[in-house]
Amino acid sequence: MHKLLTDEPGKKMLLLGNEAIARGAVEAGVAVAAAYPGTPSSEISLNFFQMAQESDLYFEYSVNEKVSLEVAAAAANTGVRSMCIMKHVGLNVAADALMTLAYVGVRGGLVILVADDPSMFSSQNEQDSRYYAKLSGLAMLEPSTIDEAKEMTIRAFELSEQLEEPVLLRTTTRINHSTAVVTLAEITPPKTEGDFSRNPMRYVTVPAVSRQLHVRLLANLAKAEEMASQSPFNFFEGNGRWGIICNGVSYTYVSDAVRDLGLQEKVTILRLGFSHPLPKEMVHTFLGNCDRVLVVEEGEPVLEETVKAVAQEGGKMLPVGGKGEGLFSRLGEFNPALVRAKIASWFAIDDPLKSVTDSSAQADLPPRPPTLCAGCSHRATFHAVKKAAEEMDVIYPTDIGCYTLGMLPPLGMADFLICMGSSTGTAAGFSKTLDKKVVTFCGDSTFFHSAMAGLVNAVFNKHNFTLIILDNGTTAMTGHQPHPGVDMEKHGLSGFGRIDIEKVVKALGVGHLSVIHPFKLKKSIKALQEAFVFEGVSVVIAREICTLYGKSLKLPKMKPFFVSDKCKNHKDCIDQLGCPAFFVKEGRVNIDPDRCTGCALCAQVCPENAIRPVKK
Repeated sequence: MHKLLTDEPGKKMLLLGNEAIARGAVEAGVAVAAAYPGTPSSEISLNFFQMAQESDLYFEYSVNEKVSLEVAAAAANTGVRSMCIMKHVGLNVAADALMTLAYVGVRGGLVILVADDPSMFSSQNEQDSRYYAKLSGLAMLEPSTIDEAKEMTIRAFELSEQLEEPVLLRTTTRINHSTAVVTLAEITPPKTEGDFSRNPMRYVTVPAVSRQLHVRLLANLAKAEEMASQSPFNFFEGNGRWGIICNGVSYTYVSDAVRDLGLQEKVTILRLGFSHPLPKEMVHTFLGNCDRVLVVEEGEPVLEETVKAVAQEGGKMLPVGGKGEGLFSRLGEFNPALVRAKIASWFAIDDPLKSVTDSSAQADLPPRPPTLCAGCSHRATFHAVKKAAEEMDVIYPTDIGCYTLGMLPPLGMADFLICMGSSTGTAAGFSKTLDKKVVTFCGDSTFFHSAMAGLVNAVFNKHNFTLIILDNGTTAMTGHQPHPGVDMEKHGLSGFGRIDIEKVVKALGVGHLSVIHPFKLKKSIKALQEAFVFEGVSVVIAREICTLYGKSLKLPKMKPFFVSDKCKNHKDCIDQLGCPAFFVKEGRVNIDPDRCTGCALCAQVCPENAIRPVKK
């Protein structure tokens, strides 16, 4: 049995933040969940996927975040508790559905989990999803601890049903990927069968209907503000005249800092867990008891600006700090030492722990940039592309996935990237304004997510570029989740369809299509050269299973390779491929047999044929 299905109220369990959120949804009786995987939220959907195999929960990996929200929204409007999971940039994709769903509302609880990524550990930006709560007019909850993340998930479902609106549950990487002991509660059996009564004047958002629904949304927002002012997730702590307002994981940093600085008798903390709509009366009362206030929030000055507005409206003349010169930055993730230092600075006191950490004692380690795995087929594809385009002036737009690492030397196969699916759209734009060959890349999961639409556009408008679809049989970057092109029978699961990318591309009317197996280097180069000289839209599908995914499926292992005595130390293998299985010892190239997957790419690059498979 999956550990998150353990029905033993009172039992304590060490859980990842994402596991705690998934457990909270189970305790709340979630019946339908949908997601497109995205770090730092991916483990939530993974646990749902696993639990769905042995419970009444329905879970799906949808083709993208917009579709996942539409699935969850419809289910919730049949009275069934539903959940939609995504990372912050995924909410951009789902925003079209979100904004109007806020008008329509829901009947069963609908929780939209959005995981922000301060410092961009695995993202292309660090946008602040709190603005979506303001933009949509929806309530938002923000947990400060792992245990609270579970409890807030349960409360979010209840709040959604009370307001008859979706509720946003916002986390950040530190909450998603930390672990803590969580106390299990009783599991509510899910209601899996819903009902739907036709009511076009509520559910069909033509202008005449939406005008009335907007009035309803604003009334609900006012109701939500009253609820926020009474929520146990919003509370005062302490009774000093120095005020600190905080949200999310920042509260834990603030609590530690107040203790470490010995300010327990001087500071009052206002923790806002039910952060939108802001409980203005609560903030007004707080400001009236303070001489000076600091707002501690990662990301944008969302709370700070609203608090200053409340102060101005209430005629409160006191310093309110947050972001700015000498204060907190809008960049990156906070940490305890940073928060302690800024609090000490704002309140003009000494930080006794300032010099405790001696950075000079830390080892001066060499940088270790991220790289494609040993045996990754993308490396072979990129090398083949580089060889095929040696005599050409080429620009390489790319997309979101493991293959984005192709931007780094020695491959250098990425020139432009803005968002998921942008490969085909940006390639079209470049092809119209540059006298260069345009070669663009996208993965198989990304193709289904949103790059396919750009390819349709390119065929219709007769653009001129080559799209290389890197088909490694899985959504590799976020942990090998399935997508519509995956053979689910390899996972021992039935009841799924399968979409053939090659057939889709043919059906779209692409003028030139070929399929390569990138570890067959010479054949791949030839096929790519033919695609590059084609006038119009050409597509090359590079088909080779992800090496890590292959290990998880327990596919047969190939023999590793070694560098024989024939090696003249040209180092072409290292200089052209950059495979992490290579290392240099005493000036000579070597291969780590434990990392080598036996893909044989380096053997085909070596000018001396010095790289050979081991015999045993």
